[in-house]
Amino acid sequence: MDATLQLQTVFHLTGRKPAAPLQAVEGLGLRPALMARYRDIDRLRYDFPLVLVDEPAHGPFARSLTDVVNQLVQAVAPAGPAGEAMRKHLLHVEREIRGALPGGAEGRLSQLWIDAVLCVTRSEDPELTELLLHAGESLAVDGEVIDCNESMPARLFMHAWRNVQREKLGRARADVNSLIVRLNDILRADHVRSEAGLKADSLKGAVGTKQQGLFDFEKMSRLLSLGWPASRVSDARRRRIEWALSVLRAQRFFPPPAGAPVPTGDQAPYDFAFETCRGARAAFRERLPRMAELVKAMSIAELEGDGRYDETRHDAYFDAFDEASLSQKDMEIFPDYFVSLRGRPTGAATDANLLELLSSGIPVKVLVETDDILEESSLGKGHFAFGVRSVQLASLAVGLTDTFVLQSTSSNLLQLHDRIRLGMTTANPALFSIFTPTAAHSGGLPRYLVSAAAMQSRAFPAFTYDPSAGSDLAARFSLEDNPQPGRDWPMATLEYADADMQRVSTTLPFTLADFVACDTRYARHFACVPHTAWNGHMVPLEEWLVAAPAGTEERVPYLLAVDEQHTLQRLIVDDKLVQAVRRCLENWHRLQELGGVHSSHAERLLARERVAWEEEKRKEIEALAGTRPVAPAAAEPSAAATTAPSPIESAAEPEPEPEHSPDEAWIETIRCSSCNECTQINDKMFAYNENKQAYIKDLKAGTYRQLVEAAEACQVAIIHPGKPRNPKEPGLEELMERAKPFL
Repeated sequence: MDATLQLQTVFHLTGRKPAAPLQAVEGLGLRPALMARYRDIDRLRYDFPLVLVDEPAHGPFARSLTDVVNQLVQAVAPAGPAGEAMRKHLLHVEREIRGALPGGAEGRLSQLWIDAVLCVTRSEDPELTELLLHAGESLAVDGEVIDCNESMPARLFMHAWRNVQREKLGRARADVNSLIVRLNDILRADHVRSEAGLKADSLKGAVGTKQQGLFDFEKMSRLLSLGWPASRVSDARRRRIEWALSVLRAQRFFPPPAGAPVPTGDQAPYDFAFETCRGARAAFRERLPRMAELVKAMSIAELEGDGRYDETRHDAYFDAFDEASLSQKDMEIFPDYFVSLRGRPTGAATDANLLELLSSGIPVKVLVETDDILEESSLGKGHFAFGVRSVQLASLAVGLTDTFVLQSTSSNLLQLHDRIRLGMTTANPALFSIFTPTAAHSGGLPRYLVSAAAMQSRAFPAFTYDPSAGSDLAARFSLEDNPQPGRDWPMATLEYADADMQRVSTTLPFTLADFVACDTRYARHFACVPHTAWNGHMVPLEEWLVAAPAGTEERVPYLLAVDEQHTLQRLIVDDKLVQAVRRCLENWHRLQELGGVHSSHAERLLARERVAWEEEKRKEIEALAGTRPVAPAAAEPSAAATTAPSPIESAAEPEPEPEHSPDEAWIETIRCSSCNECTQINDKMFAYNENKQAYIKDLKAGTYRQLVEAAEACQVAIIHPGKPRNPKEPGLEELMERAKPFL
């Protein structure tokens, strides 16, 4: 073993401080090669910052600033040179807002727009300033603007929860007010028919002041008293109605509408947002008798208002009505509780308070934020205790069959807008587990990139468990929000210039090791190899992971990184990190099984069926061969005869595929190996024919992204995505670049 390989092997096996020519990576400003293009993220237009839309009604509760400005550009920038100039000015204002947020700027979009316009024009061009300020008045929405930082998830989920609750409580408050009016009408009508109601003073008070001089109320009282029927409301019914009215008026669950006076003190509306599971559970138990009382009052009021209350039937029922009588339907009219937990320990999924709250039947939405997933375990320095949380949480989702569970990183939350709303509107408990990196753990990188890298590397994969989606795990559990969920690691293209300044393109995976390389705390797990020491014994980490143990002798794994001078570097990875990468992949495989991707049970069954099918076909061919006429003995066949196909071969030969346009999506069906990769991505778009070979069933049933991912996942590269059908699909530029090798 030469000296260079020996030094590299020693570092890989021991992780000791590298010796020359190996270099420690601290201070080199390295980042994974696939992240090199995002070094200046402030110049990119992406999902953040977000605008928390004011009272969005049925529209999105959050929109990206990019989307809002795009809509503004379409509205106010006309076609032609004048429009192009206006477009550039508007995008400049957007860039100014985007750049101000990391520095501490905050507020509503309308105010931030004004500040940005004044900063961009510096009041040197009053006409342009006025024009841009006027354009800002055409913004489609307004609301708080938030960046992808530590506070973003809590503010976003709180906003989503309040938006859903505003709609829900508005309906409930309207129902309560309607019941109050109906009960008041009953008492008022009864009062009008009573002796007291027929007195002159009462009659006078029922008439407007301007018309009071037109009537003799004393005579009116005497006349009405002669023929008016007596009061028909019994004392028992009056007491029942007055009790229901008092409960409806004093309830604290549904606040008054916006603009109406809000009671204070003991009559103030209840708060339903909490910072601990214990606090939410205690509040729910304390309020439970009041909930039962309000449901009872609303039920009585509805029966009385419709004239359907029957004392012989209903008195006994309502006398026994208490909190134990509340049904699931009764509970659904009340506000949901919201609990925000940040920085919880790694065992959040096994927290007894959290488990008890989720399984208690309380209508609660819990946000669990994690700010570090690379913390070291109790085994000692260098041993990672990550990844278990994701699997524990997934197991929790399956175990608590009625709990909606969503896990994601903060960078992906806008893409999950509809799933967040679904979790907030479900009548079941909901758990949202979000990775939100802090500045201390971001290694100087934008937190958006660190968050996205956590999901890309499978360190914190996204998944959804929705009990309302179906009756089985296949319908309820989804991994589709992860990049390329059918692969071990997401693959992307890296382009760079080699030593001869020639353009080189290669495809790289983004692994857990790449994610760890973003965190300067774990720089000791890498050693930088000078270009002069590169050799054939160094193998990419992804190849090392799939090689047999015997194939890794006298080899060391590396990954590619880029330094601050944009130079490509190789980093040797030590064995502790390699083992962590393996565990991460194993955890990902377990989640894939839950999501129906590469299910070991299904693959074993498919293998058995394939063997049986091949055996059956072999027997059929042998039977056909046995019935073929035997040709008489003859001399050696001519060259022409040897090339002529037999009748069996002619019958078995497939028809040629028709010509296809490069713009058209299609599959070389005849070459399909039945690997299931495409049907697992979208079984509505892709299907099998009678020969268990794939074809495109319905292009409208999926997205261009799914076409490209299926092409990348296909083991025999027979899927051709063509050109996108929907020009508004997000990320088309990247997807079309990824699709080029398959066109």
